Amino acid sequence: MAPPGRVGRKSTTREPVIQEFVSSEPVFEPEATRRDAGVSESARANRGWWDRNADEYQIEHGTFLGDDRFVWCPEGLDEVEAGLLGPVEELTGRDVLEIGAGAAQCSRWLAAQGARPVALDLSHRQLQHALRIGATFPLVCADAAALPFADASFDLACSAYGALPFVADPVLVLGEVRRVLRPGGRFVFSVTHPIRWAFPDEPGPEGLSVSGSYFDRTPYVEQDDEGRAVYVEHHRTLGDRVRDIVAAGLRLVDLVEPEWPAWNTSEWGGWSPLRGNLIPGTAIFVCERD
Repeated sequence: MAPPGRVGRKSTTREPVIQEFVSSEPVFEPEATRRDAGVSESARANRGWWDRNADEYQIEHGTFLGDDRFVWCPEGLDEVEAGLLGPVEELTGRDVLEIGAGAAQCSRWLAAQGARPVALDLSHRQLQHALRIGATFPLVCADAAALPFADASFDLACSAYGALPFVADPVLVLGEVRRVLRPGGRFVFSVTHPIRWAFPDEPGPEGLSVSGSYFDRTPYVEQDDEGRAVYVEHHRTLGDRVRDIVAAGLRLVDLVEPEWPAWNTSEWGGWSPLRGNLIPGTAIFVCERD
């Protein structure tokens, strides 16, 4: 079963967005399996995967994401309407950390609202795309489980499908976020809705039949011929996510399950209007530090 958050590898006729990068690594088809994968193996594999696939990701999804929009999920929920970080007019002057920023589209939107964002990503290549589009704010290449910031550095933190689906120990990340938040600060993050792990990652009718156990937390791993992980994604149930948030010392104040809007006719990996009208695809957790 492909993981619900897996980036599709659909063909495209668009030109590469950055031309100078040529991978020296051999092209191979990884083996998909379910097995244990720890903190360091997951981080190493996913850093490499996003560095190798950042160009394709931005070609495939850049138009949908825009250069300076804050989109929470494939359903298309926009922060302009959602207001999960708080009223737009109150973002001015706020220090905001975006985790798993990719090309920093969300940070660019935040900056346009008068906030002071910092865009962090594990992938150097993703941050090159942030530079390509333009960034008037800091870009930081670092692991979300070891944030390189002083305690109480930020008023807000956000992560749109960044970091949390790919880490073996989410409490490490959540604990780091709590550490760098100021008292009263808010952290909002979106992930694949946990129920999707029970279904095949297919946008059509085949993606509507349960194929596995929702309670099977064995990581999804793609590995090379020598058994080394090249991509890892971790499953947590809804209850797990809530317990992780509490264990990290944060308080859950809302859980948003975006409905599929009528205007969105796009497919994104396993997300589609067909599935989106029947089962949730995204879970957004709104947390605060007391």
